Amino acid sequence: MINRIAFLGCGSMGEAILAGLLAGPLEPAAVVATVRRAERAEELALRHGVTAIANSEEAEANSFAVAGADVVVLGVKPAQIAPLCREIAGALGPETVVLSVAGAVTLEQIERELPAGQPVVRTMPNTPLMVGRGVVALSLGSSVSEAQAKLAHQVFAESGVVLQVPEEQLAAIGAISGSGPAYAFYLAEAMATAARDFGLDEQTARILANETVAGAGLMLAQDGADATALRKAVTSPKGTTEQAIAVFDAQGLPGIVLAGAQAAARRSEVITAELQNPSA
Repeated sequence: MINRIAFLGCGSMGEAILAGLLAGPLEPAAVVATVRRAERAEELALRHGVTAIANSEEAEANSFAVAGADVVVLGVKPAQIAPLCREIAGALGPETVVLSVAGAVTLEQIERELPAGQPVVRTMPNTPLMVGRGVVALSLGSSVSEAQAKLAHQVFAESGVVLQVPEEQLAAIGAISGSGPAYAFYLAEAMATAARDFGLDEQTARILANETVAGAGLMLAQDGADATALRKAVTSPKGTTEQAIAVFDAQGLPGIVLAGAQAAARRSEVITAELQNPSA
């Protein structure tokens, strides 16, 4: 059970995780968040009833936030993870779970900056967490116990589906589920453009595309849903949809999606290497 949790950096993703936690049994009094600006701290405090501190006004905000915490969520940009870990290392309890949502920063990179044996969990969340339909992949560091792994799962349990995977799979998962919402949004953009090319007005085109993609997503979210079966149910033999799918196949759409995902995964690996060797 989480009795105290600290969010170090609380942007849109961090706030989505926070809101999910507060939708469950966690009370606002159990949360401390640190952010850069006083305006953002006030916004979080008013919206969620949590304690929020601006680093610009309190130099020791991060150390104060992590003291006594069961879980610490690192929500800053990848390049800021190592300096932040060094800053809070002395204030962490030995059993505190340090949970990173920063893409491309490895467990080894984080563990290197923290006390020996500190439990570290690396995560790959996606933006549908904001509407309670996220997918989160967790990879556990070498010092994480079964009980501490359960705490990490609890952080995301109210916001979506939680999967535990080996760290070497995170780049691929990021390319599919991490970047994937952008692929769906891109499809909606393309559908809206096609609708306008048919002569439909801007508003009608946008509604048709957005609601169709959103509705299809809800169908996929049903228990036991299978994308292939759902597609075939809409694709009547010699019908209009079959013709559209045939063109997509002829144009190589599956290969295009694969190539895009591979490019995303390669970029993740490059960022990881750059963080390991910042002077290279």
